[in-house]
Amino acid sequence: QVQLVESGGGLVQPGGSLRLSCAASGNIFSRSTMGWYRQAPGEQRKWVATISSGGSTTTYADSVRGRFTISRDNAKTTVYLQMNSLKPEDTAVYYCNAKSTFTYWGQGTQVTVSS
Repeated sequence: QVQLVESGGGLVQPGGSLRLSCAASGNIFSRSTMGWYRQAPGEQRKWVATISSGGSTTTYADSVRGRFTISRDNAKTTVYLQMNSLKPEDTAVYYCNAKSTFTYWGQGTQVTVSS
């Protein structure tokens, strides 16, 4: 059984920062590719960023590249998303994703960027 629990969302003003965390239970974390996705109201879920199992490779959607940073701590079985220079269009529910033999999702955390 694998569980992913996101935290760190909230309300922030444009230009501000937030750090999301995703804590994983189970024994697959260290061999899983981890990712963040987001879903804005009325839109489909979209990919944001991915990090390889060892942490050496990261990829980002064009909309967040240069502002967001994905990282992971395999000892803590946690993946992070540091979000800087936030914009109103970053408002969404953010989901953590783990891919190994199967794919797992967290329950999501709300991020609202508004003045």
